[in-house]
Amino acid sequence: MRIRADHVVWDWNGTLFADNDAVLAAVNRVCADFGHGAVTLEHWREVFSRPVKDCYERMFGRPLTAEDWTRVDTVYHAEYRALMDRCGLAAGVPDHLAALRHTQSLLSMWFHDELVPLVTRFGLGELFSRVDGLKSAGDGGSKAEHLAEHLEALRLVPRDVVLIGDVADDAEAARHVGAQVVLVATGTSSRKVLERTGAPVADSIPEALTYLA
Repeated sequence: MRIRADHVVWDWNGTLFADNDAVLAAVNRVCADFGHGAVTLEHWREVFSRPVKDCYERMFGRPLTAEDWTRVDTVYHAEYRALMDRCGLAAGVPDHLAALRHTQSLLSMWFHDELVPLVTRFGLGELFSRVDGLKSAGDGGSKAEHLAEHLEALRLVPRDVVLIGDVADDAEAARHVGAQVVLVATGTSSRKVLERTGAPVADSIPEALTYLA
């Protein structure tokens, strides 16, 4: 399958940024805080979905109150931020991105005011025509609304765009706006979960780019 697109929208966490170790440590810090046993990365990759609150409710077997969710959010992000500086870029980044003839942008569900300096620190800023992260509190829900706003700001026609991300929500967001999608089994969702979306699934950034015509 070959995808014809003029523009690539990249996801960040789990796609360009290889942060699985920090994510798992943060999830398990939340589990410990709530008296739940530690989980493996394989388990988290099977249960992860958006909204993220639903994942914890399924894992803990009970609804989370607003107070619970605030606690989850605080504990998770404290642990993640403590470890994220140990994480690096995915294999093939930035070389394969720099070789692309497509225009590119970055859309992340990580916080915008932390995302931009991080992207700059890795020397990736010049690759992207726009970088957008979350600009409000909360878990961001689905990426669909954010993707629509991102494409509108860039004045792009969705059918000319391919989104490359690592979770099923990326496929749902792309289809919601009418864009194309390629998924990479490198981040928060397992290959089995990604394949259920019906989207092309690759095992690396270089492989994902082979789908682009």
